[in-house]
Amino acid sequence: MQAPMPQDELHFELLRELTKDPAASQRRLADRLGVSVGKLNYCLRALIDKGWVKANNFRRSDNKLAYVYLLTPTGVSAKVRLTRSFIERKELEFETLSTEIRALKLELPVDRVQRHSAESTDARDKGPASAALRTHGYPREP
Repeated sequence: MQAPMPQDELHFELLRELTKDPAASQRRLADRLGVSVGKLNYCLRALIDKGWVKANNFRRSDNKLAYVYLLTPTGVSAKVRLTRSFIERKELEFETLSTEIRALKLELPVDRVQRHSAESTDARDKGPASAALRTHGYPREP
């Protein structure tokens, strides 16, 4: 199971989804974000209370009432700030993972296939045919 999303990240992802599809239902938004409808509703209300999102109701083609969620100018500014924060956090995570991967690779023993391949390359390079070819300008075999 996936760890719960931090509140700032959930707000950021919700703002992104609302930008892409302002008329999405809360159920669809909850599915896309991997949260319950109740949690989505709570977060959406928080964004509305902050003044980042405005909800307008309209009548759908099946004659049911629905909402369209629009980012306010304050919401657009908040999305920019949250996007920058998200990028910084992900870049730091990437650097940390890259460092960890490099360290783990150094811990691995040399693969026997690599060692065998290197030995056979050395043997080819030392043979008389290989030396003759190189003296005539032919490159070493891969």
